[in-house]
Amino acid sequence: MEKHIPQSVTPEPMPQPEPQKSRGRMPHIYVLLFLISGMSALLTYVIPAGSFERIPGPNGRETIDPDSFTQIDGSPLSFMDFMLAIPRGMSDASEIIFFTFIIGGMFMVLRRTEIIEIGVDRLARKFKHNSVLMVPVLLTLFAAVATTIGTPELSLVYIPVLIPLFISLGYDSMTATAIALVSTALGFTAGIMNPGTVGISQQIAGLDTYSGFGLRLLVFVVIVTIGSLYIMRYAAKVKTRPKESLTYTEDKSKRLMYKDALNQPMKPIHSRQMAAIATLPIFFAILIYGVTQLGWFMLEMSGLFIFMGIVVGLIAGLSLTKICEAFTEGFREVLMGAIIIGIARSVAIVLEDGQIMDSIVYGLGIAVGQLPSTLSAIGMMVVQLLINFFIPSGSGQALVTMPIMAPLSDILGVTRQTAILAFQFGDGFAHVLFPTSGYFMAALVVAGVSWNKWVRFFLPLFLIYMAVGMAFLIYAQSVGWTG
Repeated sequence: MEKHIPQSVTPEPMPQPEPQKSRGRMPHIYVLLFLISGMSALLTYVIPAGSFERIPGPNGRETIDPDSFTQIDGSPLSFMDFMLAIPRGMSDASEIIFFTFIIGGMFMVLRRTEIIEIGVDRLARKFKHNSVLMVPVLLTLFAAVATTIGTPELSLVYIPVLIPLFISLGYDSMTATAIALVSTALGFTAGIMNPGTVGISQQIAGLDTYSGFGLRLLVFVVIVTIGSLYIMRYAAKVKTRPKESLTYTEDKSKRLMYKDALNQPMKPIHSRQMAAIATLPIFFAILIYGVTQLGWFMLEMSGLFIFMGIVVGLIAGLSLTKICEAFTEGFREVLMGAIIIGIARSVAIVLEDGQIMDSIVYGLGIAVGQLPSTLSAIGMMVVQLLINFFIPSGSGQALVTMPIMAPLSDILGVTRQTAILAFQFGDGFAHVLFPTSGYFMAALVVAGVSWNKWVRFFLPLFLIYMAVGMAFLIYAQSVGWTG
């Protein structure tokens, strides 16, 4: 006989923003990405095709020979090529798309067991009277994880837990989403021990791995402090004036579900739920070990999360049928995010098929070389920022650009450590701004936050970070920073 645990009202799917008529409204994200892909296709008729030779790079990964750029016969995209760009983008981004589905399904299983609600209930009561302090604590914790193992994609794991917690405390989805996305982006940017950006870049540049620790640690402290203050200021406004929340309409059903939780009796914990909760640290330890020691990425993490959903669900008392239904419901919730990832990837597919990606990188590198020496480091940051739009992978961008930027920095009188720092700033902050970043767009959909409203929230902070990055680069260049 199947044993049931007491169930509360089945959680409703996180709602999508209701259409609103507005003259200044931005187009749907599908439309925006399709237009960007279309403009990229037109560029294949304008920008001369070119190519670098590919050679073995750090850790067996392919990089470019910076002295090998040659112009080649152009291959502008035909209509058929453009028509196939989105399906090919789906195929090319299959790992992260699958990861997004599994995250949604696994967390729906956890919600059906009610262990997330129990954890949220306990945390909300504990921090009820000083809840705003959770912002800097969580921001620092998540940033520390990201700066060590270099996985901003973990924001997809944090969001489903943070949203019910912060709504129950009187905040909104934007506050919770900001903590998850900004923290992981900041840790990834500072890159104190980030193997995918700093580690690879320093190997390409011929520097000691993770040298320059001191200045990067200072960068970490400064940007995390700024992020904490910015989010705390927004959270305090939402707490006192809820209707000024950027996601007030979108959060309507979530508020009904979570906001009065603190006025209800404390949720009881049953023995099977306690046993299920006890397994979570074990799975998290396996995840950290796999990422840091075994080189796990999306595919391996997806497999672990499938196993985690099944094991935790069974221990908590769910039947296999209920676990399967929960996975299916979770898949539906993140469907839009998965589609966005594939459409975003189509932009890079178009540029690569048109053989102008290398031409863009080469041209931007030459542009930096024309700048006055005092602006060279800042110019490198701006170039890396522009390239990030087309290559939203930190490690991928390092393998393409650092073979050019490292020797170019010698010519411009910029130390190679400073060139890497410019890459970090240009690459990292934009991971949670540009719609071509797949995991970022998936995270917004999981959170039920539109990209348009996220830009309204994050753009001022992004501009602050660009100014901070410039200040650090000016300092590094003025002292000839070598680490």
